[in-house]
Amino acid sequence: MDYAVGIDLGGTNIKAAAVGPAGEVLSQSAAGTRDDAGAAWAEGVRELIEALEARVGGAAACVGIASPGMVARDGRSMASVSGHLESLQDFDWVDYLGGGRALALINDGQAALLAEAWSGAAAGARDAVMLTLGTGVGGAVLTGGRLLTGHLGRGGHIGHICLDVDGEPDSLGVPGTLEEAVGNRTLAKRSRGLFNSTEALVAAHLAGDANATRVWLRAVYQLACAVTSMINVLDPEVFVIGGGIAQAGDALFDPLERHLGLMEWRPGGRRVRVVPAALGGAAGALGAARHAMLSRDRTL
Repeated sequence: MDYAVGIDLGGTNIKAAAVGPAGEVLSQSAAGTRDDAGAAWAEGVRELIEALEARVGGAAACVGIASPGMVARDGRSMASVSGHLESLQDFDWVDYLGGGRALALINDGQAALLAEAWSGAAAGARDAVMLTLGTGVGGAVLTGGRLLTGHLGRGGHIGHICLDVDGEPDSLGVPGTLEEAVGNRTLAKRSRGLFNSTEALVAAHLAGDANATRVWLRAVYQLACAVTSMINVLDPEVFVIGGGIAQAGDALFDPLERHLGLMEWRPGGRRVRVVPAALGGAAGALGAARHAMLSRDRTL
């Protein structure tokens, strides 16, 4: 049947969707991620694929898998994974899942942008940037209608750009990165132990807590610096912000827009649209399915 299965393999959950050629979701499902040295998450992926195919009533034409890390050049595994799901590295998906379906792997941040450019906040755009702000900071770039992957596949890892050359190194050894500045995993340190989640921080900020306001607005300012820098380098039509922090709504976008009004280079008065992601938690699986379709079509 002419449909794709998209898998979004995360550190906590695995999300799956059967998607038709026009982007229609035929069926979807989810399961917890079993992260252990034995790669139990792989069996979870297989089970979700088989369950969706049973519901739809036929084998998928192709399968896309989105996960953390950098895709290997042969397209069979993730060549580099740090943090959660490190056992993904070098795991051969083609060998594990067997033949019968075209298979395409993609970084999870790239999958999210591909979905938003297909049917979400960046629909129709050929030049777009996306940041996913959560525990860490993911990113992806669409240029001329194609994902920017670069020579080895590192393209679009915006979370690792340096904002402070004297800052603490991140997981890759880069000092003072955007991820360290706004990622949820550093919030306790940045707030001196007062807050452990962005949701709690924003709620306290809106309630008038001066300490929360200081921490929150500092993070938004640093985010604005990163967004402006990426605009100058990549010149996108639209800049999409996703992940948990984007749910802060006006508490995020109002001060962000004020900073961008002072920083952004706007030739002829033209500005880049900075918008929240539209697809939420469904983006990864949808983008994985879209990537599988595109990869299959390029090989036909």
